[in-house]
Amino acid sequence: MAATRLIALHMNKGRTLLQCLQDRTNYAMNPDKTENGELVTAYACDPKSVSQEFLLSKREYEQKTGKKPKGDVIAYQIRQSFKPGEVSPEVANRIGYETAMRFTKGDHAFIVSTHTDRAHVHNHIIYNSTNLSCDKKFKDFSFSGIALGRISNLICLENGLSVIAPLPFHSKTTYIHGEKKPTFRDGLRENIDIALSKKPKSFDDLLMELSSLGYEIKRGKHIAVRGKGQQRFIRFRSLGRGYTEDDLQKKIGGVIKGAEAKTKSPDYRDDSFDLLLNLQDIIAKGKGPGYETWAKKYNVKNVMKAILFFQEQGLRSYAELEKRAGDTSERFDKLSSDIKDYEKRLKEISELRGNIITYSKTKQIYTQYRQSGYSKKFFAEHKDEIMAHKAAKDSFNKIFGKLPSVKELNAEYEEVLAKKKAAYAEYKQVKKDMQTYQVAKYDIDKILGIDGQQKETKHQEHTR
Repeated sequence: MAATRLIALHMNKGRTLLQCLQDRTNYAMNPDKTENGELVTAYACDPKSVSQEFLLSKREYEQKTGKKPKGDVIAYQIRQSFKPGEVSPEVANRIGYETAMRFTKGDHAFIVSTHTDRAHVHNHIIYNSTNLSCDKKFKDFSFSGIALGRISNLICLENGLSVIAPLPFHSKTTYIHGEKKPTFRDGLRENIDIALSKKPKSFDDLLMELSSLGYEIKRGKHIAVRGKGQQRFIRFRSLGRGYTEDDLQKKIGGVIKGAEAKTKSPDYRDDSFDLLLNLQDIIAKGKGPGYETWAKKYNVKNVMKAILFFQEQGLRSYAELEKRAGDTSERFDKLSSDIKDYEKRLKEISELRGNIITYSKTKQIYTQYRQSGYSKKFFAEHKDEIMAHKAAKDSFNKIFGKLPSVKELNAEYEEVLAKKKAAYAEYKQVKKDMQTYQVAKYDIDKILGIDGQQKETKHQEHTR
């Protein structure tokens, strides 16, 4: 995997803007370092006149915007270094070009020069700080180095390069390795029927068909989908008879039960199994149970993101992955339950506090009503206050023990509310983590050829 560094290039004292641009670009395109210029590629500019083109764009920027900032960044350089012996200069140059294109989103002209004068092949990518439209400049946003590193890592993984980055390349800017007709449910049922008409061979094929129809898939204990305009996911089990996951499995009928289990899978049960290196090997060689089927159905970038995520989290084995996925799911369920309990208690406190205040405010009226011998005339005149007093008094019968004061209830309310806020803050992060682990685990299971039957076998072997 390549290590990256983002460097802002400024004017040098005593040099003109053109001279500074030429200094940077000439060094990058040095024939002695780039196989006589064979390893130089460019986007939206000509390498032979790149410094003059950058200069003209900056003058046009000044004319369009009227801005002429002093000490401005004249260009940016990306240094991208590869593990010695891992990649050819030609592939390195192609990876550098793709990195620059994704990072700048094609809005800035750039050159990519691949140097072969060191043990490690490395790229010098220089892109213009002024965009192609000459009306904006690149903003070096917070954590831009990390963003650059993630893009570079993903591209490297897509090309089957190593997972672990060489540590010497670390630096501050380096990143290592109302009623609706029809309802949403009605629309989902209709789209399921459309997907079924295409005769999917498995439930996963059905989900892929729904995905192509614009539905977002959420995997977990209960699979759910969300279409355009929906705020919440819809679980299959909530769609009614004929559309639950079990019913759909029966409709599809062509699910191959245990077919993949007959194929020998990687020894992911071994505690010493290195998940990242094994996945890297599978991606690089294009081998492994279920790889061909998986590659046809799933976006390769998903697994690359999963591998990158595992590296960042320090995951090295399948057992660790399973444990973290399970732990985050359990924690999410616990927080969900706690938040519901806190909300229930807050509602109880509010109602009780309101009843105590109402009881106190209407007590004098009710006393006068009793003293009047429960006069019908008095009742008619003060019906609302008397009924409210009775309702408040009846609610106290549900309280066991001494009735708390309003001050005590206020204190408890603040305490429970603080707990709810803290739980909810953690809930949002845990929910995100849970979804990330579950999606990543699903993608990894696919490439390793691990299906439900194999997981059951794994569980049985652990319990023997």
